[in-house]
Amino acid sequence: MNKLAAGLAAAVTASAVAVAMAQGALAKTQLTVYTALENEQLRPYKTAFEAANPDVEIVWVRDSTGVITARLLAEKANPKADVVLGVAVTSLILFENEGMIEPYAAKGVEALRPAFRDAKNPPAWIGMDAYMSAVCYNTVEGQKRGIPEPKSWADLLKPEYRGQVVMPNPASSGTGFLSVSGWLQAKGEAEGWKFMDGLHQNIALYTHSGSAPCVQAARGEYVVGISFEYRAAQEKTKGAPISVILPAEGVGWDLEAAAIHKGTKNLAAARKLMDWVASKEANVLFNNYFGVVAYPGVTKDIPNYPKDAEAKMAKNDFAYSAKNRAAILAEWTKRYDGKSAPRAK
Repeated sequence: MNKLAAGLAAAVTASAVAVAMAQGALAKTQLTVYTALENEQLRPYKTAFEAANPDVEIVWVRDSTGVITARLLAEKANPKADVVLGVAVTSLILFENEGMIEPYAAKGVEALRPAFRDAKNPPAWIGMDAYMSAVCYNTVEGQKRGIPEPKSWADLLKPEYRGQVVMPNPASSGTGFLSVSGWLQAKGEAEGWKFMDGLHQNIALYTHSGSAPCVQAARGEYVVGISFEYRAAQEKTKGAPISVILPAEGVGWDLEAAAIHKGTKNLAAARKLMDWVASKEANVLFNNYFGVVAYPGVTKDIPNYPKDAEAKMAKNDFAYSAKNRAAILAEWTKRYDGKSAPRAK
């Protein structure tokens, strides 16, 4: 073969490779996934799933639980999501009741803890991990201002906490909603609202993020932030002078869960994502952030994560939370929304 022919052959080969690569890229299914995962979880989950499924690309649409829930309900007649992942199971049950979920028995789903999967066959949703209310208490600011470390929810009603407590707005934040639902279930509705009336007197601000109250307490902006245990442990590990407290009465909790949106045009790819969520490998990854995950036996020590977390999880009726969500939020908004932070525009 002369040099000209060899050059032409090389050029043709390079061109063919380029075309093949382009076709491969074009062949990838883009999966639109609505999520309320924390930002630091998005890249690791996407990387791991796409490594196992190179023909699928996740495109995240991320916001807080309340915003994602409202957006999905607003889009019900013209859905844009293929999968809902890392969103409170109480929201997923609400979507199921609205006819928005495509049930699917993911591969290996029977291995998951029963409480972490829908009991119906095929399941409408599968759980990933549990997250729960926690109190972040700034030890430096508390000592400076003479405000003691709270041990219980009841402690937060004491006058010394006036103007020093922040918590998430339940209409915006899944963490806020699980806290409110937890109080109503544990105390009964009359006593639950009475407790929140008292707590409201000490609240400085209701945020629109479940993480924000703990971050603000960690910075010393307020002494107490009602948040969730993963964020509390993370802030303490970063060096913040906070105590991570699961109040003595027990804590409200929810599951981060996943489901396929009914009507998706990418059903095969959506099922691959659900299969991955149910896998032990994915649960090992979830366990980097949460101490209680769906796959039995997957557990490890997380720095500063409360050791008694699972024992402090109060009795929880997900169906109650989903069924009464709208009424609970309407009542909460009527009573307390005046102290909510301005919403970002």
